[in-house]
Amino acid sequence: MSDTSGRAIEAADQLGLAHEVTRHGPVRSLEEAAAARGVEPHQLVKTMVVRVSEDEHVFVLVPGDREIAWPKLRTLLGVNRLTMASADAAYDVTGYVRGTITPLGSLAPLRVVADASITGRISLGGGAPGVALTVDASELVAALGATVADVT
Repeated sequence: MSDTSGRAIEAADQLGLAHEVTRHGPVRSLEEAAAARGVEPHQLVKTMVVRVSEDEHVFVLVPGDREIAWPKLRTLLGVNRLTMASADAAYDVTGYVRGTITPLGSLAPLRVVADASITGRISLGGGAPGVALTVDASELVAALGATVADVT
């Protein structure tokens, strides 16, 4: 697998987003990943690719210790049905494999929804296995033009 973290790091730079890059080995749990990145589990943010329709996907940013509340997300997006994108579909729209997905440097510009509980210093995927970017949540939300809502 090629290292696609350069695209994410370059996107962060282009957005003027202050960030710290962390590179670590394989991890087997949320707790291990958080420890490797020097953050608490709730500060580790998962980037989910959600399928709204055949030709529309959105990023949903969720703290590592929480899950998407599908009824809340459906209401926010004004739809009756949502699904997680398949691994292939997520790769096709982002250029990243699951476990490395980040809203930074995605191949397709997707809308971003950030759970309201994401605040302060956070760590999110950096586009390649074992690569993470630590950023300020409010700066990330502003740089991405994300919609902030309670979706967990």
